[in-house]
Amino acid sequence: MTTTARPAPADDPLGEALHLLRLTGSLYCRAELTAPWGVAVPPLDGCMALLVVTAGRAELELDDGTTTVLEPGSVALVTHGTSHRVRSVPGAPVTPLFDIPVDQVSERYEVLRFGGGGDLTRIAYAVMSVEAEATRRLVAQLPEALLVDAWDDDAAGAFHSVLRLVAAEAAGSRPGGETVMTRLADVLVVQVVRSWLERAPEARQGWLAALRDPHLGRVLTAVHREPAHPWSLVTLASEARMSRSAFAARFTEVVGEPPMRYVTTWRLRTARDHLAGSDVPVATVARRVGYLSEASFCRAFKREYGVPPGRVRHERAPVLVGA
Repeated sequence: MTTTARPAPADDPLGEALHLLRLTGSLYCRAELTAPWGVAVPPLDGCMALLVVTAGRAELELDDGTTTVLEPGSVALVTHGTSHRVRSVPGAPVTPLFDIPVDQVSERYEVLRFGGGGDLTRIAYAVMSVEAEATRRLVAQLPEALLVDAWDDDAAGAFHSVLRLVAAEAAGSRPGGETVMTRLADVLVVQVVRSWLERAPEARQGWLAALRDPHLGRVLTAVHREPAHPWSLVTLASEARMSRSAFAARFTEVVGEPPMRYVTTWRLRTARDHLAGSDVPVATVARRVGYLSEASFCRAFKREYGVPPGRVRHERAPVLVGA
């Protein structure tokens, strides 16, 4: 008799959360800004924006009026694609981002030089598309902006190493600059989110609290990593090492939905990721996420998303380019 290997217990809940973080770079910009200057970034639906100040200073203003001064070594992650303004000083006039001429290095990498000729600020800016449905569950838990001052970070060694590399790239054009910046941006996003997960009280509520729970975390890890397993309330409770009734009540209370509803939602999100941008047959995708019948999968998918699976097959996040 063949048995299916079980996923390892969720002994690293923060690692499990970060395991779900899947981003695709849409735009990378090396900005050289001379005071006075101001840039207005429009709403970027389905994206996160990463700002790294490597020289000079900048003021970040969010839509709710919150302002933050960013010094060298400051990193900001605008998580929900909301519009924001970046200025040299408070009240400086702003110009829409895509109205500013740029040197287009490639489809996704550009150099922006802008301002009045005064003091220099250098910013590495990246726009990351949140393409994976699974990633959106994590991103939805994040506040509008995450801010990190690397010099005040207790475990700043990793930040410092990455920021030194970012600063070197921001200081001038070097061979392979686009490749280096894309990799560094990925690392910094993970570092910023990890810092928030470790420190913020909000990261210990709801779904994220369930990941940390020694019983529920085992279940979430198993479902995330093996959606095709024939899960039932009995097998989920066994994974949690709890009675069926106690598990169902605790899962629903902490996560906010019943266990089997969560399994169905996760399977369909995973299926949508498999379908987007691929030519894998719908029947194959259905099997990968635990559906033995293509017809039942199609019905469930349409109930969840309002369209049949084939409609999302070639969905991709848009590529953002400057004017």
